[in-house]
Amino acid sequence: MRSWRMVWMVVMIALLIDLYVFQAVKAITQASFPYRQAIIYDCYWGCSILTLITLCLLPFIRQYFARLQGYIFFGVLSLYFAKLLICVFLLIDDVRRLIQWVVSLLSAHPGAGVPAEGISRSVFLSWLGIGVGAGLYTAFLYGFSNKYNYRVRKLTVAFNNLPASFKGVKIVQLSDIHSGSFKDKVAVARGIDKVLAEKPDLILFTGDLVNDKAVEMTDYKDIFARLKAPMGVFSILGNHDYGDYVWWETPEQKKNNLNHLMELQREMGWRLLMNEHVALERDGEQIALIGIENWSAKARFPKYGKMNEAYPGTEKYPFKILMSHDPSHWDAEVRSKYPDIDLTLSGHTHGMQFGIELSWLKWSPVQYVYKEWAGLYEEGLQKLYVNRGFGFIGYPGRVGVLPEITVIELA
Repeated sequence: MRSWRMVWMVVMIALLIDLYVFQAVKAITQASFPYRQAIIYDCYWGCSILTLITLCLLPFIRQYFARLQGYIFFGVLSLYFAKLLICVFLLIDDVRRLIQWVVSLLSAHPGAGVPAEGISRSVFLSWLGIGVGAGLYTAFLYGFSNKYNYRVRKLTVAFNNLPASFKGVKIVQLSDIHSGSFKDKVAVARGIDKVLAEKPDLILFTGDLVNDKAVEMTDYKDIFARLKAPMGVFSILGNHDYGDYVWWETPEQKKNNLNHLMELQREMGWRLLMNEHVALERDGEQIALIGIENWSAKARFPKYGKMNEAYPGTEKYPFKILMSHDPSHWDAEVRSKYPDIDLTLSGHTHGMQFGIELSWLKWSPVQYVYKEWAGLYEEGLQKLYVNRGFGFIGYPGRVGVLPEITVIELA
């Protein structure tokens, strides 16, 4: 009953948004012929009513059409987010007109300042709002097609203290697989083909194998078991891997789920690092690979990681790589307490699966939460790389920030 009450409340809010946006539709069609206005109005309200009916049916869709629910939900959500943007422009115009009306009342010349000819400010702002909203909605719809559009990002990272035998070592970093979101096994397999085509010496996975439950990997275990590298495949846990975001009947069920997830990784041939380190050897020289459980400086995410267990014993190695899922760990603890950790690899942010990445502009809303959210960051002699994620969660798509396979060559 409560869920249905929530649905009706959301529907009423959506209807109010539709009514407000309709003012923009009327503004831009005021000079049109009546029959054109009628067609536009019918199309607008036809689409709006269909969307409102879809909102009412979301509980039914979630129950019987689970495969489509993500697309339908985010299609509707994207539409109303775009309409909210239009509302912002309309609100600006309404505030402008209110101020103009007040000034007109106080002025000796009522109506002063109103343009006599040309497009009115109201029509201009309505067109602008609709243009911005339509563009954003189109981008979100297009983003559905990008969720398996894996991008291989290659970079060379140089360190003065890297042992000579490790120069030229090729590391592939994967992160945030989120297998519970996948719906296309063939597309995922193509991503793994891209990894193997790089012929990496070492493969490192930096957490969030699943959304919530280990069983999400059942259909994809064979695909990810194909990942092999001469120096091994190593992994850590991310915040989603613990099952913290789903209800369990008993604590034992949650514990068994985590044990199952850990066993799955062993069966795939991955070496899961749980607050520990291993030595990587090449031509008689060694470096340290440290892997910790999830540790976040953000209050809503857990701090399971224990550097005081993982780090001791690594002092003797000339070069150290840390795998830590959440990039906020780098600024909060790694840089200040462990200045001899040369390279930290993280994920977690997904680049919010939405942003702009051009040669001259890099932006995503997630940057207002995470200072380091995608790509390479350097402070002094220490470096951090944040992978944009192999998979997706929530919104089943990518806009501007594509799923990533990172290839790092040490130099």
